Amino acid sequence: MNWKRELEKMLVSARQAASHAGQEPPAFKKKLLWDIASGIEKRTKWLVAENRKDLIKAETSGLSSAMIDRLTLNEKRIKAMAEGVLAVARLKDPIGRVQAKWTRPNGLKLQKVTVPLGVILMIYESRPNVTVECAALCLKSSNVAILRGGREAMASNRALVSIFKKSLKQHGLSPFHVNLVSTTDYAAVDFLLKQGGKIDLVIPRGGEKLIRRVVEKSRIPVIKHYQGICHVYVDKNADLKKAVAITLNAKLQRPGVCNAMETLLVHQDIAGKFLPVVGDLLKQGGCEVRGDGVTCRIIPWAKRVKTSDYGHEFLEKILAVRVVKDLEEAIRHIEAHGSRHTDAIVTENKKAAKIFKIKVDSSSVMINASTRFSDGFEYGFGAEIGISTDKIHARGPMGLEGLTSYKYIVEGNGHIRS
Repeated sequence: MNWKRELEKMLVSARQAASHAGQEPPAFKKKLLWDIASGIEKRTKWLVAENRKDLIKAETSGLSSAMIDRLTLNEKRIKAMAEGVLAVARLKDPIGRVQAKWTRPNGLKLQKVTVPLGVILMIYESRPNVTVECAALCLKSSNVAILRGGREAMASNRALVSIFKKSLKQHGLSPFHVNLVSTTDYAAVDFLLKQGGKIDLVIPRGGEKLIRRVVEKSRIPVIKHYQGICHVYVDKNADLKKAVAITLNAKLQRPGVCNAMETLLVHQDIAGKFLPVVGDLLKQGGCEVRGDGVTCRIIPWAKRVKTSDYGHEFLEKILAVRVVKDLEEAIRHIEAHGSRHTDAIVTENKKAAKIFKIKVDSSSVMINASTRFSDGFEYGFGAEIGISTDKIHARGPMGLEGLTSYKYIVEGNGHIRS
């Protein structure tokens, strides 16, 4: 198993890099990220060519259209990746920040100071932009990244990581601040998940099957979300023009991602006005509608929904629809079938909006906004390293703050405890 020796060497070098991390001044890290962003844009044609190697394999291997979309790099997406790195560079440096300080009655002075987490293992599928987001955020937060992308994106990821490593070397830093697992052997992931003490945190990004496998096998803390079963509830007091726009955006703008809407809930009082309009537009957009009895009477071409369609992550142009009698029924549906990722209400009623945002226990709750905004870049984090639906130190889109911990600095003057 040559990959095992390779990974063992990588882990040693990554831990050494982590032991020196956190000492670079903010201006140094900003300049490093600027150079990386510039390197990405300058190598656009090369990156598209490398990505094409992956796409050719994907097209012959039966990869789904959603996965191919996630895999694809073009000039626009590469420019967006570079801009994401620049956005991270501009963020306030999170390391060494004094969160709180106080003095005890006995004269002891205490400070709570942010520190890096250490070595972070990212396991993800099909999306080369994740490589860039994670590496940039780890560098900004003085963490070391070990990146294990999917085999379908290997050529793209190698090319992107090479740009990071080149800039690290040019700035006099260890290239092991950003590491790519080059083997596609699944046993390598199992090996890495047992490396507690060498790896400090695991963040899986991908399908539910991947994430559950990581959680089951890991001996290292895991930050995750299993599914993105996102809902939009159109209330009886909704502005229907807003509701139509939000519905179309949440479902059709990019249906293959975790913050796309999977179920539309509509108040019975406005279903007759709203559903025919939005239904025609969804059909024009190539979206299959699966509705309950009321929905199918209003939209005759809709398919009858199966019980299993509620709570299902389609990641395709398929939408489950249900007409509900009131706000409370909508909330109960979300509680029963949601994944605590992102859920939205469209309403002009402030009381309804307040009830929804209090009672819906999701990591992001939207009021009159598309679920597609549930994203680290859209939240102003520069980029995101992942999304957590757990109630731990990081919840929702996870940016720089989620990549830090803290330690207490205690200063005395010969103090001893009696």
